[in-house]
Amino acid sequence: MLDPTHLPLYFAALVAVYLAPGPDMALVMATSASRGARAGLYTAGGIAVARFLHVLGSGLGLAALFAASPVLLAGVRGAGAAYLLWLAWKVLRPASTTPALAGGSAGPSASECSAQVQACSAQSEALRGLLTNVLNPKALLFCGLLLPQFANPEHGPLLPQFLILGVILVVVGLCFDAVYACMAGGLARRLRAGVQSGSPFAVCLDRVRSWLMGSVFLAMAARLAVG
Repeated sequence: MLDPTHLPLYFAALVAVYLAPGPDMALVMATSASRGARAGLYTAGGIAVARFLHVLGSGLGLAALFAASPVLLAGVRGAGAAYLLWLAWKVLRPASTTPALAGGSAGPSASECSAQVQACSAQSEALRGLLTNVLNPKALLFCGLLLPQFANPEHGPLLPQFLILGVILVVVGLCFDAVYACMAGGLARRLRAGVQSGSPFAVCLDRVRSWLMGSVFLAMAARLAVG
């Protein structure tokens, strides 16, 4: 079991980390500002899963392996930067047109299409958050540095202690990300509500949001690539 006297310090450390601007905060807020708070919450869910995977990896010794293998660390860092560049290209490329359905052909109803689109969007947003965080070896190294400070072999096996600390880390992070998603999504919603549909300002605002999200991905890729 964990030493309960260390938990307040652990919570304080997590709050300080999640309040500081970072890649996860930027991704959640950019997604929410561009696609709405719901999309940001899905992204936050994917990030939460990735954080727990980092906790498991840290408990199983992967953080030490990465720290001891510069080649492996550079490989994962390069893969993460390449993925972020691909996301930036998808956001910043000109919108492609999709062919219209042939008239009279049988197809799913409008409600079914809407449900399918929403399910696909939720999966893609969650997967984006998951991969963005999983392919960031700094998150794994962070867990490898933080968690051992609050786990003590005198209180039992280390892996169960890592799991408890990891659950706390994931829950606290998810709460912060949810707040960031709602804040950014609410701000974007109020901005859209004050703009007449089809006005030049609305078009400009959409382009700014797309460029903002693409710029976030580019900045995250550069930050990850340079280590």
